[in-house]
Amino acid sequence: MAKLGKRTRAAREAFAGKENLSVEEAVALIKSNASAKFDETVEIAMNLGVDPRHADQMVRGVVGLPNGTGKTVRVAVFARGPKADEAQAAGADIVGAEDLMETIQGGTIDFDRCIATPDMMPIVGRLGKVLGPRNLMPNPKVGTVTMDVAQAVKDAKGGQVQFKAEKAGVVHAGVGKASFDQAKLVENVRAFIGAVAKAKPAGAKGTYMKKIALTSTMGPGVTIDVADAASE
Repeated sequence: MAKLGKRTRAAREAFAGKENLSVEEAVALIKSNASAKFDETVEIAMNLGVDPRHADQMVRGVVGLPNGTGKTVRVAVFARGPKADEAQAAGADIVGAEDLMETIQGGTIDFDRCIATPDMMPIVGRLGKVLGPRNLMPNPKVGTVTMDVAQAVKDAKGGQVQFKAEKAGVVHAGVGKASFDQAKLVENVRAFIGAVAKAKPAGAKGTYMKKIALTSTMGPGVTIDVADAASE
């Protein structure tokens, strides 16, 4: 078995026996053990009592984290004419129509969020097999198919996070950086959990939130007390 490094051993010892913590305790533990040479992302994973294969159990939504993600988000916008100008003025990194479609079909996907005006969806629809698996397909339910492209660009760059349940009913996202002030990270974590709670689908049966875990990019994970997390 490979020998563990000093940092890894120390982190595991710090986390040993600790589980079902309050959000504040979990954030403090994650922050104090995020010792990589880069600013680690704090990530949340939520195990939900849903089967996303059934339409009435799909969990999907968007939340604006009050303190942002700490990540630079590159935004692509499918638009023409005045709407393309609006998108560029709002700070979109890539704006186009058929030319952007061809770029993506050619294998270049140099963005983290994709927005489109409704009239562009026949073009964007051809990219479903490329953008869909990457969770980049514009969708009116999360505000990425809209005529108000300027606001959508600002939201995407200002800390808005999309979430979607995977096959096993797991939702995960980055909720900030380890360098964030503890109170701001706690606020972000609670905002994300609250958004997922509000997105509970009609078809969900039994326990909705089964398990919540927090981790940093290079660190161990710790579970959060679901009852504490769900309280305001």
